[in-house]
Order: sequence, then structure tokens, then C-alpha cells
Amino acid sequence: MNPNFMRYFYTLLAFALILASIGCNQAIENSRKSQAILEMKRATDFHSYSQPEEAVVTHLNWNASVNFEDRIIRATATYDIDVSATAERILLDCVDLTIEAVTVDGESVDWSLGPEQPFIGQPLSVPVNGASKRISIQYASSPSAGALLWVEGAQPFLFTQSQAILARTWIPCQDSPGIRFTYEAHVDVPVGTMALMSATNPTVQSADGHYDFRMDQPIPSYLLALAVGNVEFRSVGPHTGVYAVPELIDAAEYEFGEMEALLVAAENLYGKYAWERYDLLVLPAAFPFGGMENPRLTFATPTIIAGDRSLVSLVAHELAHSWSGNLVTNSTWDDFWLNEGFTVYFEQRIMEAVFGREISEMLATLSYQGLVDEVDEIMDTNPDDTHLKLHLQNRNPDDGMTAIAYDKGYFFIRLIEETVGREGFDAFLKAYFTEHAFTVMDTDRFITYLKENLLNTEDRLMAVNLDAWIFGAGLPENCPEVRSERIEQVDANLTAWEANQIGTEELPWADWVYQERYRFLSNLDDSTSAVRMKELDLAWSISSTGNNEVLFAWLEQSIRSTYSPSYDRLENFLINVGRRKFLTPLYRAMIETDQKEMALAIYKQARPNYHSVATGTMDELLEIE
Repeated sequence: MNPNFMRYFYTLLAFALILASIGCNQAIENSRKSQAILEMKRATDFHSYSQPEEAVVTHLNWNASVNFEDRIIRATATYDIDVSATAERILLDCVDLTIEAVTVDGESVDWSLGPEQPFIGQPLSVPVNGASKRISIQYASSPSAGALLWVEGAQPFLFTQSQAILARTWIPCQDSPGIRFTYEAHVDVPVGTMALMSATNPTVQSADGHYDFRMDQPIPSYLLALAVGNVEFRSVGPHTGVYAVPELIDAAEYEFGEMEALLVAAENLYGKYAWERYDLLVLPAAFPFGGMENPRLTFATPTIIAGDRSLVSLVAHELAHSWSGNLVTNSTWDDFWLNEGFTVYFEQRIMEAVFGREISEMLATLSYQGLVDEVDEIMDTNPDDTHLKLHLQNRNPDDGMTAIAYDKGYFFIRLIEETVGREGFDAFLKAYFTEHAFTVMDTDRFITYLKENLLNTEDRLMAVNLDAWIFGAGLPENCPEVRSERIEQVDANLTAWEANQIGTEELPWADWVYQERYRFLSNLDDSTSAVRMKELDLAWSISSTGNNEVLFAWLEQSIRSTYSPSYDRLENFLINVGRRKFLTPLYRAMIETDQKEMALAIYKQARPNYHSVATGTMDELLEIE
């Protein structure tokens, strides 16, 4: 036999043995991972039917077609699953989905939908056993799916908003933040549009409207995201870029040109970014939030495009979620503060690192004011909702998305930092993210971890007073003090102006940054007359400002002062902007000033432009059934 052939043969044999060994090791590793997924420590989630200790999804293959004409997504969701030896079924969450067929390991099965419950929908029960490996569900979404907003017009647009429990309205899933899975997707959309997901994304439109996606890092269902529209991509750094419609792409490229610097600052604080790329998509103004931290692709409102990069703290916030929330996730919505409190703290640290402590402390001062106001309001209606640890069983988890989770959570974390020192706290937080990466955390387990690794002396425990912060109502007495000399100067100017000690043109408005302008307007006395509002407007052209945070504060005060020259801008703003943070105070101000008829008239025009997250809140506020 040819010796060269023999050498070739043995080389191939050795290579095959290596591959077999790798395959065997990989199988063992996958088995370990599967067992870990089944045994992951999770708190009881009252907002999901899923029972992951019996059967849990681990990977999703999603094949979908997006139909703008019918406002429907038709899809097949195929899940790899891990099941216990005694499992008889796997449960998934569904709301208004038309289930057409279900298979288990390629064989058709008799599935069932259980009775519907408010907020959480119906359980889809699929029979399985200890040997089951894969389930496949063919289905269609409803035109009124709560997560989806179909934007009409010359350039139609679709986007999802899955948080908190709306993923189940566009895909059958185990819709709990305590359950993580990887996914791949294959999506067909109309030619001339681009599809984007919380995954690897294209940077140019396909010729045939077909797009493929992968997300190799495990995520919870609320981070599933899809957007479809005529958008363009611009790179702003080695790992960062922006997507926007053609008419906004230039402005977006400039506005978010510092994203790479924010990413570097974040990594320097708490470790390597785990998601490979950090891109941002500017959505239509109907988007109900400032931003949504979908992995790899933050969804953002165009209302943060101010032309001067003044509102990038929102980008810092969503970026921070790449660690707190996306990397380490709250096990249930009762533990939402673990996401948002840490994220606001991290946001402030990023802002301090990039723009200086003066700016970050102004932001903290504004947060404190908003927190005090919200605590006062909630204490009058439901004091238990001012606890960090919530009890939202039989309630919509959106009820917990208040300043309590964000800002009370932030000041609690800041208190811990001030108690133990920044150096020690930074080391703790970096270790926390590293040790719990791609897992879930609940309040009780966090308290244990905190006591074991940081608050490990009686003095530290007493200084912080965990119970008062986490399980107590209101704002504890040991809340950290925030001080901004620039904000104090604004307050002094406001006092002098209201007392007619200085004239309107003597205000240093032109020298103020947006935080200072916002502070001035938001602290105006409700009795400020329309005459004085006119003075401000004539002197500083506030009604025409391009900064939407300043404009919002101005419009709210215009309502309370019945300054009618701003009402056209108010109507236009409310019809075209769906950000709930702005909508709720503006509509409430009209109600409280006996201008409810105006509110209802505007809302009638605006409601079709709002996402369900916003309409749910506004319907209740305006008492619309």
C-alpha cells in the first residue's frame, strides 16, 4: 500500500477521533447546561404559566412572515426543550394567538389552551415526556396584538415592545424574565424594508426581503424584539452604529456619535461587554418609552434627538442594561428594582466618566426631585408600591414600572457605595456581574449575596438598613444627599424671578444646559400667570425649543398657567409623540385644571398613534372604557 496514502489515512482517522472527542465533550457540556437550566434558582413568577422546573425552553428557531396589509405575523416557533424525567407537559404563555398546529419531535400532538386570565392570557399545554427534545408551534398573531404597533403612512413601520409580559402576544413562549434561551430567526418582510431583531443584524436591505438572525447569548422573552421599516445604517465606532429612517439618519449619526465612548467607559467600570455589538435604532415617535434595552440593538425614541447630544444619558442608561438586566436579570417582575436601580446607578457612573461629575450630579438632583414627587403621590394611594420589593400578583406588572424601581433603587445602591467606599463597591459590582452572568436574581438571593460579600459587618448593615429600603414604605431617612451648585443657582434665579427681583431677560437662560432649563420650568409655581409665561416665551423662544425634555416641562406649565399660545404645539406634540413619560403628566395636568374636554378631544385624534402600553395608561387616566 502506498505509504503516502497510509499517512493520509491515519491523519484522517486521528482527525475523526478528535472530532468525536470534541463532539462527546460538547454533548456532556450541553447536558450539564441543560441540567443547569432546569435547576436554575428562580423565584415563583405569578405572571407566567410556565413551569420551568418540569419543562423549559432552551433555544428558539423562528420562521416568520410579516404582513403589513393584514397586520399579522404568521410564523412557526420551534423550541429545543429540556424536560424532567417525570414531565407530562410543557406550558407556554399565549394572548390572542391563533394556534394552527403543534408537533413534538416531528409528530402531531393534541394540544390545548386553558382558560384566560386577566393580564397573563392563556396557557398553551403541549404533551411531552422525559425523552422529548423539540416542540414546534405554527401560529398567527392578532391584528390587535399588544406588543405590536403597525405605523401607517407613506413609509409603514412595525415595531415590538415585549416588556413586561407582551412577548406572548406575538409569539407563544415561556414569558418569564427567569427563563432564558438562545434563538435564530428567518423573517420575510416587504421588499424595500429592512428587518432588525435583538440579534445579529444586517446593515443593508436585502433584495428579496428575507433576513436571517442569530442570538447566541441566552435572553429572557421580554428582550425578544423585531422592527421592520425603511431604515439605513451608519457606523459610529468599531462596535457601535445607528439605524434610522432616511430623513433622520444624518441627525441620528451626529446625535449618537459618542456611543463608542460610552461603551468604553462602561467596560472600564464593570467588565467586558458581553454582546459583541451595541447598535441603536431610532423608532417612530409612537414608541411608548425613551428606550428599550433589547440586546445588541437598543430601541430609542426620536424625542432624544435634540441636535446637541444633550439627551444621551438615555443611551447610557440602555447601555448599562447590557450588564444589569440583560446579563443579570430580575427573576420576577416583583424584583424589577434589581434591573432598574442598578442601571440608573451605572448610567450615572458612565455619565460621570464621560462628561464629568457636575453633569451626573445635576442628573441625580433631577432624579431625586422626581422620586420625592412620586413617593408622595403613591403614598396617598398605595404605600406598599413604594417598597423596592413588590407584590404584583393579580396585577399588571407595568404597575411596578415607576420611579420607585428606578430612582429609589438608585439611591439605595448609591447609599451602599457611600457606606463601603467606591473602590470596594466597584470590585463587588464587577464580581456580581461576572459571577451571575446570563442568570437570574431575586431580591432574597441578592440580600444574601450582599451580606456575604459586602455588608459583612454589623456597622455596615446598620448604616444601610436593608429592611427599610427594600421592604419599607416611602423614602428612608438615610437617603443620600445630592447637591449640585448649578441647580442651586437655578433655584436661586427662579426665586428671584418669581419675586420680581430680576427681570426675565436677566435670567441666564442662554448659558444653561438642558438640565438647568428643565429644573427652572418644572419648578415654576402653578400660579404663574399667562402674562409671565408670555414674557419667558418672548425672551427665550421656549415654545420652539428642539429639546423635548425642556419642551415637555414648558407644555406642562403652559397647561397649568392656561397659556393658550402653547396649545397648538401641545396638540401637535400629543398627537405625534407616544412616549408615556410625557403623555401621562400632560393629560393629567389638563384634567387637574378643568380642561378635560380639551384632553379628550386631543386623545381622540392621538390614540390611534399610540402603542398599547400607552393607551392602557391613558384610557384609565381619562376614564375611557
